[in-house]
Order: sequence, then structure tokens, then C-alpha cells
Amino acid sequence: MKFGVYNAILHDRPLTEALKVIKDLGLDGLEINTGGFLPAVHVPNMEEILHSDSARDDFLAIFDAEGLEILGLNCNGNPLHAKSVIRAAHSQDVIRSVKLANRLGQNRVVTMSGLPGSEPGAANPNWMVNAWNSAHLDVLDYQFEIASSFWREVDALARDLDVVVALELHPQNLVFNPASMRELVRRTDSTNIGVELDASHLFWQQMDPIAVVDNLGELVAHAAAKDVRINPHSAIEGVLDNSFRRLGPDEARTNLGGDEWANEWPKPSAWDFVAVGKGHDSDYWAGFLAALHRVDQGMIINIEHEDVSMGREEGLKFAAEVLLDAARKSGVR
Repeated sequence: MKFGVYNAILHDRPLTEALKVIKDLGLDGLEINTGGFLPAVHVPNMEEILHSDSARDDFLAIFDAEGLEILGLNCNGNPLHAKSVIRAAHSQDVIRSVKLANRLGQNRVVTMSGLPGSEPGAANPNWMVNAWNSAHLDVLDYQFEIASSFWREVDALARDLDVVVALELHPQNLVFNPASMRELVRRTDSTNIGVELDASHLFWQQMDPIAVVDNLGELVAHAAAKDVRINPHSAIEGVLDNSFRRLGPDEARTNLGGDEWANEWPKPSAWDFVAVGKGHDSDYWAGFLAALHRVDQGMIINIEHEDVSMGREEGLKFAAEVLLDAARKSGVR
């Protein structure tokens, strides 16, 4: 198995400095953001790399100089968005990332399934949760038709280029659990679309990532290490608490594409993203790594740091120590 970091947390510094952080942590490499919700900060010359062998070789040499690897590409976004501007940008990022992966000798691209609107002409995405109403199932049928058309095209491209596209099981996406993943595979008859197993988004839904890995088996193609702490306030609002606050243009906020922005987290929160080890101990993570190892002895798992209580390097160091301890316990490293 190989262990790295998703580079978004290190977008505050040049790639060369980000790689030094990874090397000091004793990890194997970096998962590189290539578009979607976030700009491709560490691949500013992406178009040049796609067409120039010398540009590609120069980029790869940056990693070689530190003895590190690229551990996948990441373009999480909404390639099925109801707004055409966002849909076009994010879907193009997915297709471009598959091509870039092939150019860089990579075979994993991480993204999300996306989420369409509920009907033709819809202005916004619509997530059908707990579809007990037949009308909701009608919406899901429509959304899967939209998704199938796009992902069938991506699957064909990925197959031609020997790349697997790993979909993160992320709420507010059409594919967010094993059942919805299998439905997409069934409708597309895909061969090169799998799952990126990010444990954090399963934890807060009260799912067990180990059980999910065992259930999905070879559909799991890639993994992320991010933890969740369930807080006492979940007893009041539940894990689907929707008490987010809209941030104004005069406040620091993250653009997600077009005119969409990340909101402020609920306060008090029902749950929080925390560094690996702050929600579940290294024994749990050892079991998680063992489950991934049963699926693929060469599985890649990258730390994603979103613990706002810790600094960038502080949080990565804490997570890396827990994860590497878990790897030793499980015997996968």
C-alpha cells in the first residue's frame, strides 16, 4: 500500500515546498487537484503538459527529485450540475483529468458522480434523500438517465486510456452509498468506474467504512483518510443538521464554481471533520487498512486534512503518525 496527502491543504505554497512536507512526514507522495471545486494550483501548465512531452517530463521530474510519486489526480466537483456554466466546467475537468492521468502514467482519477436537477430546465441540483414518495423515485430515474449518459462516455474514455475513475461516496451526490454506486454501474455497464472510499463521509452517515469496503470489494479503487467526530449536539439536530449560514461577499469564503460558495459550518455542530485519530483510534484505522489491503495490496490511501482546530502541517503530522501506526499494526507496511 502507498500513503500520501491530497494536496488541497498545501495549496498555500509552491509544489516543491508541498513535496518537502510530504517527504518529512515519511509518506509516499501527493494526490494532485486538477480542477472541479478548486483550481489546479499545483498544475498551472496543465494544457502544456497534455501536449508537450518536455513539459510533462519537467513536471514529473519535480517529484523524482524528492523521491516521491503522484498518487492519483483529484477533480471533485459536480459534472452533472443543473447550471450549464458549472456543469460544462466540471465535466470538462473530469475528461481532461482522465487524459492528464494517462499522460502522467497515472491510473486513478478521483471525482464525484455529480447531481443533476430534478427535471429538465431545473435551475439547481436536487438531492433526493429517503425517497419514500413515488415522485421522488421518478426524479431519481430522471437523474440516473442524465448521469448514465455522461458516465458512459467517461467510462469509455477511461477504458481506452487505462484509467479508473474513482467516485467519492459523498452526500449531495447521486452516488453516495453502495446501493447508488451499484445502480450507476448497472445502468452504464461500466468497467472503469469505481469508488474512492473516503471514510469520513461514511462515518457521519453512521455507516461503517470497514463494512462498506467488504461490501463493495473490487469496486473500491482508491481511498482517503479523513476522520469525523460525532458531537453531543447530534442528539438534538441529528447528522443531517442543515443549520448552515450563508457567508457574505465581504467575508472569507471558498468559491465552488459559478456563483456558488461554501457556507459557514453549523454552530454548535452535530459533527465535525477531524484529523485521523481524533474520531477513531489507530486500532480502528488498522482494521480499515486491512480491509483495503484485502481488496488490493497496492491500494493508495491519501490523507485529506480538514480539521479547522489544527494547523496545516500540524494536522498532517498528527494524521500521518496515526495512519502509519495503523499500517504497522495491520501489517500492510
